[in-house]
Amino acid sequence: MVPVEASVGMVLPHDITEIKKDQFKGRAFKKGHIIRAEDVEYLRRLGKEHIYALQLGPDEIHENEAALLMAEALAGTGVEYVEEVVEGKINLTASIDGLLKIDRERLYRFNLPGEVMCATLQDNTPVRQGEQVAGLRLIPLVAARRVVSEAVSVARSGGSVVRVLPLTRVRAGLVITGNEVYHGRIEDRFEGVLREKLIGLGSTVGPVRFVPDDVEQIAAAIASCLAEGVELILTSGGMSVDPDDVTRLGIDRAGAESVVYGTPVLPGAMFLVGRIGPVPVLGVPACGMFHAITVLDLVLPRILTGERIGRGELAALGHGGLCRQCARCHYPVCSFGKS
Repeated sequence: MVPVEASVGMVLPHDITEIKKDQFKGRAFKKGHIIRAEDVEYLRRLGKEHIYALQLGPDEIHENEAALLMAEALAGTGVEYVEEVVEGKINLTASIDGLLKIDRERLYRFNLPGEVMCATLQDNTPVRQGEQVAGLRLIPLVAARRVVSEAVSVARSGGSVVRVLPLTRVRAGLVITGNEVYHGRIEDRFEGVLREKLIGLGSTVGPVRFVPDDVEQIAAAIASCLAEGVELILTSGGMSVDPDDVTRLGIDRAGAESVVYGTPVLPGAMFLVGRIGPVPVLGVPACGMFHAITVLDLVLPRILTGERIGRGELAALGHGGLCRQCARCHYPVCSFGKS
């Protein structure tokens, strides 16, 4: 440690940060900068009365080397990073549009020692290419190499900690149920809602069938969609406790298996998920037409990554499954679905 006025000619061993309230936060001096006489007053304005020189032992590691090792270990498929370390940090970003998957248990174990850190967005968050999904660094400037090696071993065990999975582009069939729509008493709005959500996730809509509240006709409409080769079926309405709401009976009659009805999510408690052979079938309750974001928005992207959703996966949605019904929806930048 030397006084700043005696540091001219020294090489900075770390970035020095400058913060201007509401204006700027970033590097004022980059690691490796050779201090000049004209830098002395600037450094003092940044609160630097002393400058530190480093001499690392064989068992020590600098923050930059540690950050690179940790980034390589944590980043999985669909994730990228720039190898330039800024202020000791590396940001992981999505290299594709998709669904963020975090191994929460191993992330916890990685962070447990305290000298290393990685902060991420929540598991199952939809992300866009280029969006930051995680940030990591060594907390001290220098640490024991053993600490970083142990953290890297945790990150490398059992697959990647941070991944972005692509969404499969499918051709979906829609079965719109309800006597009131089928007989033309009201205008259907469900098809447009479902079509918009599917297209927004990169998929397309194939056959659309309108049927009354009749078990046999609902089953026949589903069979008709399957015959046209759809890879996903969404039914709308008819999922509540009213005696005329027989959509889930029609889904059952069509041969659905592994059916799970009911979720701890609001809006979307009467949601249904099942399969007919390899084709997922989703029963969307009427709330899907009235609310911008529902349980469908939590489950559909996961279905499109190839994940099989059952009772356990739905039960886990209870924590964070209450939508705040904000006047202006900011999903997915909110707490909804973030268990």
